[in-house]
Amino acid sequence: GTLGRTPTTVGTMQSTLAQQKVFTTKNSRFARGASVTSTAARVVTANRNVAAKAMLSMSSGPATTEGYGSGCFRGAVAEQYLSKYGETAALLDTPAWTKSEAKADIVASAVLDWAIDNGASVYCHWFQPMGSSGVRHGNTGQVHQSMLKFSSDGTPSYKFSGEQLLQGETDGSSYPNGGMRATHTAGGYLSIDPYSPIFLREDTVFIPSGFVSYNGDALDEKTPLHRATAALNKETKRMLKALGHTVKGDVYANIGLEQEIFLVPRHAFYRRPDLQFTGRTITGKMPPRGQEMCDHYMAPISRATAAFECMRQIQQECYKVGIPLLTRHREVAPNQYEFAPMFGNAITQVDQNLMIMQIIEEVASEHGLAALLQEKPFAGINGSGKHNNWSIGTSDGLNLMNPKQVASVTGSNDIFPLVMAAVVSAVDKHGDLMRLAIASPGNDFRLGAMEAPPAVMSTYLGPSITEYFEKVKAGTHGAYVSEKKQLNFGTDTIPGIKVPAEDRNRTSPFPYGGNRFEFRAAGSSQNVSMVNTVLNTISAEAFKIVADRLEKGETPLAITQDLLAKHDKCVFNGNGYDPEWPDEAVKRGIWRIDAGCDAINEMTSAKNIKLFGEMGVFNEKECGARRTVMLEHYIGQVEMEALTMIDMINKHVIPSVKAADLGNPNKLVDAAKTIKGAVAKIHATEDLHAAANLARNMRLDTMVSIRSIIDEFEGRCPPEKWTLATYDELLFLDTFPESDYM
Repeated sequence: GTLGRTPTTVGTMQSTLAQQKVFTTKNSRFARGASVTSTAARVVTANRNVAAKAMLSMSSGPATTEGYGSGCFRGAVAEQYLSKYGETAALLDTPAWTKSEAKADIVASAVLDWAIDNGASVYCHWFQPMGSSGVRHGNTGQVHQSMLKFSSDGTPSYKFSGEQLLQGETDGSSYPNGGMRATHTAGGYLSIDPYSPIFLREDTVFIPSGFVSYNGDALDEKTPLHRATAALNKETKRMLKALGHTVKGDVYANIGLEQEIFLVPRHAFYRRPDLQFTGRTITGKMPPRGQEMCDHYMAPISRATAAFECMRQIQQECYKVGIPLLTRHREVAPNQYEFAPMFGNAITQVDQNLMIMQIIEEVASEHGLAALLQEKPFAGINGSGKHNNWSIGTSDGLNLMNPKQVASVTGSNDIFPLVMAAVVSAVDKHGDLMRLAIASPGNDFRLGAMEAPPAVMSTYLGPSITEYFEKVKAGTHGAYVSEKKQLNFGTDTIPGIKVPAEDRNRTSPFPYGGNRFEFRAAGSSQNVSMVNTVLNTISAEAFKIVADRLEKGETPLAITQDLLAKHDKCVFNGNGYDPEWPDEAVKRGIWRIDAGCDAINEMTSAKNIKLFGEMGVFNEKECGARRTVMLEHYIGQVEMEALTMIDMINKHVIPSVKAADLGNPNKLVDAAKTIKGAVAKIHATEDLHAAANLARNMRLDTMVSIRSIIDEFEGRCPPEKWTLATYDELLFLDTFPESDYM
């Protein structure tokens, strides 16, 4: 489809509203903290309210255009308040206002008026510390500050200046920083991101911001994404100009993120220390029913459980802050669900996704549910991902990955094949960085497990484009025509339809289709800034190489042919789940890095330091710091899992085994000792990469073996003696309704 900045679309949506309205939030059926938290055994059939109940009412109302974006300072909302000061919402379309003290004061005054009208009196600079994915609630940092000032006699009044809006300061040494900050050099500084809109929730105004050290080193996830976007903008415009097309405006990446989650009963969540502390179950016997019948995917979101009402409220709250959450559905695994918004500028979309995750967690708690964002909360069933649909567009609406549009707008048949060949070359050269970008701890259990692509960085183009490129390589030059295929249903009573020329390949980590690439391997708990920083950076370098060659007089066809000849070995249109493919990929020379910690270690390879330095994204110190933070994050996550397993063995499993008289628990005592020894060995290892590999081995070998012992005991233990919530309780809302326990 045609591309455009999300703010433009949202602004148009807002302008149709006759007046601002706010959503009424549903009164929670479950008081916070009211769920049973005792570790005492719960008998599944005991103390249950078995009275007949009507289906849940739609008390929160549908998500509609009423109130859409009322909590987001842009479009019609910004227009209303800026107009009091002689400005329009167009002031916010570029960052130029941040360079003018007078304009900044006007924006601050308008924001203050908007905040007061909506009952807010607090603001914060909202930023994204390194290494927060999967651990920090909401994955962001923020210091809430009052907009009140007080006179000498204590009389309060409102005050919010342009300076307060534009910048802030915090302690950089207390966040993961990879050695770039210390207690005696602790300064961390915040500056507004004018490309991501200010928004309001509850009594607080949130100002998206970049976060750097006193020396200007990036301490966050947002700043590198901005740098990579700037590099992409510069080099893409250079390349297009050399091809005879001048871009009016900017070039940037557009993304659409598919957020997968689990919703489980909160009372059961409180009886799982592993879910509470680590986000995944580190023990648990599979129930008799899993996902064998494929009866969960796209199934009705039943009003017989709290999930439907929860998802409706999530969508409502996202709409209020201007997040166009369009899609909701059930996913493959039991109790697994997905949300997806409309695509837009990657910088804005990442921010919105972080808020979506926070809203999901908060709203779930109000409905007696717990939201699990970790990649693999349960063994034996599918985990969760966050598909990153990525394309490159211009501010005047051109999608460089839409062949028909590119040819129509530019009048050139050279641009599309050259752009695609350049992207293929980037994947081939920098597959290590793509693997690094998805190396979240939870992805250890997903990649290559027949539910997510393997750790082989190939791309799928489909037979149609692949055949076209073969002709290009042979010297036949012409337009790529993506003809849609007529698909009939074998009966005249159901009309035939047109479908894309390319089929869908869900086994590829980076398939092309629908005028975009889909990075399918990203993890559900991730802040995907690094994913898009990498994609933008490697594409910028590829376009720079093309621009350099064009400016020296080489023809577009010759460059395209050369890039394909050298790099199309990473194109694989087959079954990525084929067990023989990973070995075949290595023979081809395609990047394959099975261990996430090994991929992270590539951050400081000579190739990657050179790449990031030349593109202006990371300097060498920042590369080293990022490697350190990512490895420490991995080790820390695994250590938490190990220590939690020890606690669960001592506090739950052994007492249950004894209470049920299941035999001598000595092997459990020995298991706890084994884990302690493995953790001690990790602590004694100074080299972070080596320590991370020890942690990985402990996690995927030692702890898996110990889990099998625990699960065997669980399978023999009467339910009234087992103090941990079981998979049966956690995975089937329709079988074990959370309301029956309240």
